[in-house]
Amino acid sequence: MTLHIGIVGCSAEGAALCYRTICNEAPAILGPHTHPEITLHTPPLSDYVACLDRSDIEGVGALMLRSAQILLGAGADFLICPDNTIHQAFDWVAQRSPRPWLHIADVVAQQAQQRAFATIGILGTSWLVRSSVYPTSLERQGLAYRRPTDVQIEAIGRIIMQELVYGIVKPESTQYFQSVIDDLAQQGCDAVALGCTEIPLIISDSNSPLPTLDSTRLLARAAIARSIRKG
Repeated sequence: MTLHIGIVGCSAEGAALCYRTICNEAPAILGPHTHPEITLHTPPLSDYVACLDRSDIEGVGALMLRSAQILLGAGADFLICPDNTIHQAFDWVAQRSPRPWLHIADVVAQQAQQRAFATIGILGTSWLVRSSVYPTSLERQGLAYRRPTDVQIEAIGRIIMQELVYGIVKPESTQYFQSVIDDLAQQGCDAVALGCTEIPLIISDSNSPLPTLDSTRLLARAAIARSIRKG
C-alpha cells in the first residue's frame, strides 16, 4: 500500500508533466501499470499571476492552502507542488498545511549535492530567479549559485509566460536558453537548475551546454519514493 500523493498544480504544462512522470516511472518499481494514488487540483493560473504581479505572497499561499484542503478531502497523505515560483509562499503554507509537503528546490539541491556539482545556474520565471527559493535550498547543501543577467531574466520570463505555459515551443527560444546556459557556464556553473516546470519542454541533457537538474521530474521521483517509503 502506497501513500496517496496530492498535487497542488499551478500551470497546466508543469502539473501535467509531473503527473505523467509519476504514472510512467512508478511501474518500474511497483509493477506493470501500478503507481501511487494521485489527486491533482489547480485553480486558474490567472489567480496566481495576479498575486505574483502585486507581490502578494500570502495570497499565493492562500491559493496553495485551498488546494491542500481540497486534496486533504480527497484523501491525500502528502503534497507536492510542481511549480517553482509559488514556492516563495512555501514556509507560510507549510505552517498552516493539513498535510506535509516536499519542497521542489530542496529536492533539486539534494540531487545537485549527490551528483557532486558545486555551482548551479538558476533558470526560471523572473519572480523565481530573483527570489530566495533556490539560493536558500542550494546554500543549505553547501552549493554556490549564479543567476542570469537582468536582461536574460526578463527574456526568459517572457518565453516561459508567453510560450511555454501554453505548450508553445519555438526553436529560437530554445536557442536563447542555450545561449544563457553557455553564459552561466562561463561564470563557473557546472550544472543548471531548470527552475520552472515548463523548461523541460525545450531544454534537457540532450541539448543543454551544461548538465540539467529537471525540477519537474526530480520532484515526481521524490514523490514516488516518499509514497513507497510511507513517510
